Amino acid sequence: MAVMDKILWVDDANFLCRAQAGIIGQSLERQLNAKGYTCGHEPDSIEFSSLGGWVATRASGMKKNKYGNIEDLLVQVNMVSSKGVIRKQCQVPRISSGPDIHHIVLGSEGTLGVITEVTIKIFPLPEVKKYGSIVFPTFEHGVDFFREVAKQQCQSASLRLVDNEQFLMGQALKLEETFWKSLSSKLAKLYVTKWKGFKIEEMVAATIVYEGSAGEVEAQEKRLARIADKYGGLPGGEENGKYGYRLTFAIAYLRDFGMEYGVIGESFETSVPWDKVTNLCRNVKQVIKREAKANGITRPFLASCRVTQVYDTGACVYFYFAFNYRGMHNPLQVYDKIEIAARDEIIACGGSISHHHGVGKLRRQWMPDTVGEVGISLLKAIKKELDPQNVFANGNLVDMSRSKL
Repeated sequence: MAVMDKILWVDDANFLCRAQAGIIGQSLERQLNAKGYTCGHEPDSIEFSSLGGWVATRASGMKKNKYGNIEDLLVQVNMVSSKGVIRKQCQVPRISSGPDIHHIVLGSEGTLGVITEVTIKIFPLPEVKKYGSIVFPTFEHGVDFFREVAKQQCQSASLRLVDNEQFLMGQALKLEETFWKSLSSKLAKLYVTKWKGFKIEEMVAATIVYEGSAGEVEAQEKRLARIADKYGGLPGGEENGKYGYRLTFAIAYLRDFGMEYGVIGESFETSVPWDKVTNLCRNVKQVIKREAKANGITRPFLASCRVTQVYDTGACVYFYFAFNYRGMHNPLQVYDKIEIAARDEIIACGGSISHHHGVGKLRRQWMPDTVGEVGISLLKAIKKELDPQNVFANGNLVDMSRSKL
């Protein structure tokens, strides 16, 4: 798959691109940029993940507000199964021909066949790309702001809200204290903390990416500023927005770097309706803290969250958990136990099994509750039809193990 990394063609008339499934996102985007286009799909993993992987995992990108998720971008896909090639006959904007076979391939996680080629929508590069940030007195204020933005249908290309723990961690990782310096003079530290009453241990930040024409970006900035003011938000500056946005791409490196110093950490995510976002975030972090202590973690640890995607009816929420494992003989088992407890709480609070990370093997145990027994039977039936010999036996999604008797 690593050698299947080429763009096959770009259709300027219909704004389409067809590429081999092994092309890495970063390479795809660079080549499209050189032709004046963007694919608009920018997951945190764009440096490592492939086009075929995006389809197989039903991926989402940071700028889905403007360009859509992978299922919105997908026009045609070729998947080679043990029964033959699955593909639509035509590459059209929409087709009414029964259940969409794309939705058998999307999220199939390698269980049904190998994705070989993908056709996606492409877009002209935006005239303007601009960053922004807004600080709020509490996480609840930030969530209310996001919900109002969704209600008014004025989402920017990317809109993310970090909780206080991530806000403070982000500041600690900077080479210099640029947050307060980047605020305008009237929003200096004294103004924010004393006059406006923001508490350092409670304040949070939203990072924003605007894309479009100069007029569109200016209008969007003004509109978001008006809504933010309604919920106690203050402008945090363009540089802080750029820093916060780019910090996302460093998380995988921070995880690996931390392991060299005895720190293990990972992220997990969910999607949740608006009326459950705040309670879910609070309850899950409480469960992580409780389980960490119960499992012998005595040193300070990180339990934080961020709202990363805004939908009409809800949001995507990420959780980050990391701890110092020095002196522990079973840190991986401890982490797994705590994440399972957190995942149980997510589902109990009305969240989903996953927003875009997929199921794999780690979250397979929650699939029956997620899609129901009839849904599991349907997935198994599709698997048996397309792969009767279980050639693609990676064990993802559902248990297809067979008795040896």
